Amino acid sequence: MSQRIELATGTLHVAVRETRLPLADLCGFAARNNRKRGFLFVSKVLGKHWPAAPSQMRQVHELLAQSLQLRTDAWLCVAMAETATGLGQGVFEALFNRQPNTTALFLHSTRYQIADWARLTFQEPHCHAPDQLLYEPRQLQLQQQFHSARELILIDDEISTGRTLCNLVNAYRIQHSQLERVHFVAITDFSGEHSAERFSAQLELPVTVHALLRGEFSFIPNAITNTENVAAAVGNNRRNSTQLAIHLGRFGIDRPLEIPTADVERLSAELNSEARLLVLGTGEFMHLAFRVGLALEARGFIVAIQSTTRSPILLGADIQYRLVFEDNYDEGIPNYLYNVNPDEFARIIICHETPFTDLSELQQLLGSRCITYHLDHS
Repeated sequence: MSQRIELATGTLHVAVRETRLPLADLCGFAARNNRKRGFLFVSKVLGKHWPAAPSQMRQVHELLAQSLQLRTDAWLCVAMAETATGLGQGVFEALFNRQPNTTALFLHSTRYQIADWARLTFQEPHCHAPDQLLYEPRQLQLQQQFHSARELILIDDEISTGRTLCNLVNAYRIQHSQLERVHFVAITDFSGEHSAERFSAQLELPVTVHALLRGEFSFIPNAITNTENVAAAVGNNRRNSTQLAIHLGRFGIDRPLEIPTADVERLSAELNSEARLLVLGTGEFMHLAFRVGLALEARGFIVAIQSTTRSPILLGADIQYRLVFEDNYDEGIPNYLYNVNPDEFARIIICHETPFTDLSELQQLLGSRCITYHLDHS
């Protein structure tokens, strides 16, 4: 199956070679406000740029986890910031539930610099903010797991060239020669036929590639590739570590995230049993929203998961709504929320790690039915 998509920035051609779910169920398309890459695959199952049901997201996590055949019990899952942090932790939890006795560890990369903490650095060349960081865990036991992993599982929403993932593998191997195998995991894989063999030869390690959809794409840009001023991609990029969740994915976690029942009851208090709810993540901090949404969905509510982002996308194609507001990390970078009409929901819950006062502009845009949620032990 092939498809031609006309975007404000050019023409995108997509050809599907094989898929476990229909292309239309997995993603739509939009134009990036980015001179390096003028198109975007708008995932419908990621909970980032398109509202997604928690059960639908969990199905994707489980399908991807089922495809992995791990040969050791010492593996490290790493998800790519910003877009795939929630996806990666969901896949990690699905793997953990299948093999609860493993010494598994989950981390996600980040763009926030923390002074005086050990990290790996690598590049995401096509991105508007190419510098990526991967911190070592804070806890001693998790540090040991980080340094002894023999299988590396790298998770992103989409694989195009695979260059970013290869860059991370190379950065990790500099100090970790015990690494035996690598797995690239994504919802969609457009890296071409026989890509696993190419990645294996390039890295000189066995590499497997796992995805729900495989195909190819090409993009022909217009002469004028942007119709809006390009927003700032990098701010002061130095975080106060007390504003970040220390015991979650950015600094390592070795177990599924649990939401207290009392919190779920409080967040859904005084709502009709079939009310429509929106649970929002903020930037890289996405997975808490998924776990909250999953718990609310189990109680019968109609739930959508979504997240704010620093990624600038043009209106049009599959991006029909856009809110612009100050970022809650105080970086001076415009943040966005796409495809969300606040009037459609009886309650909107913002899950956050930074102080709730930094969310004031977003809360004002979302209206009086908006509340915030901060996991106390995070």
